[in-house]
Amino acid sequence: MMTTCETNDETLEKTRSIREMCDAYGVTPRTLRFYEAKELLFPIREGQKRLFTKRDAARLKLILRGKRFGFSLEEIRQLLDLYHIGDQQVTQLSRTYEIAQERLADMERQRDELEEAICELKEQLRWGEKVIASMKTSQEAAE
Repeated sequence: MMTTCETNDETLEKTRSIREMCDAYGVTPRTLRFYEAKELLFPIREGQKRLFTKRDAARLKLILRGKRFGFSLEEIRQLLDLYHIGDQQVTQLSRTYEIAQERLADMERQRDELEEAICELKEQLRWGEKVIASMKTSQEAAE
């Protein structure tokens, strides 16, 4: 049987400092403190020192992935909170899937709008080239 001291020692061995988390995940200390303030991460506090557990590391991976996909921090927080419902993450995964589908549709719509804008800009540039070339030709003929 483990004593409280052994459990604490085991927990401390599996923790990372704020610097180690920053180095491992390419984030700033300010980012980690912000996520803590938003109740996305829950490091162990020892005075001013923060110790991040494996759970925090896993949550940070999911936060960063969610951000990369354009999820809001509130959506990410809600999805992370669904982990503890006790249904083997069925609810969490189902809701994540729904939000991901919505986000993919948004991204595809944005891509289509961007592709249309790019085509229009290219047409304008071709027109501009012709106008500039014509003006230069007219100017050279006048000289």
